[in-house]
Amino acid sequence: MLEIRPTAIPEVLELEPRRFSDPRGFFGETFNRDRFREAGITIDWMQDNQSLSREPFTLRGLHFQAPPFAQDKLVRVLKGRVFDVAVDIREGSASFGQWVGRELSAEAFNQLLVPKGFAHGFLTLEADTEVLYKVSAPYSREHDRSIRWDDPAFAIDWPNGGNAPVLSDKDSEAPTLAEAGSPFSIGDLQT
Repeated sequence: MLEIRPTAIPEVLELEPRRFSDPRGFFGETFNRDRFREAGITIDWMQDNQSLSREPFTLRGLHFQAPPFAQDKLVRVLKGRVFDVAVDIREGSASFGQWVGRELSAEAFNQLLVPKGFAHGFLTLEADTEVLYKVSAPYSREHDRSIRWDDPAFAIDWPNGGNAPVLSDKDSEAPTLAEAGSPFSIGDLQT
């Protein structure tokens, strides 16, 4: 069983696989191709990526890859908690420039499906947080892009409690979406 919860942007979905608990702990299927397909999610996942963030309030993002290496992502937390964000950067979309965020945690066992055409990022809410995510295209340095985590056009309400986020050089130097432009258009992604 796979519970699917829509977000304010219909293409971004929160997923919660069923978990079976007993005195030893729990067991659950985090991905089952047939169950996903029954739910209408037919993405061909090709790679898994895992990150460890040592410090709370580590912010990774906002990232995406330009076509033809654009990536769908299925994000989940193995240890700790994150605030996970997807920003619609599809030119011509009714939700262009809007964002949705969800707290994902190992305890909640939930996941966020971030489709192509969205920038993705997360803020760790605990020390030593581990995140695992599936992607539908391989990494391509030439197509890797970032936009500012604090782009005023998005006004993302990061729950950092006034703490300065821990950023990579790449993320601290990223341009705004207006400066970078978007390689996505809603028409191209619907074909």
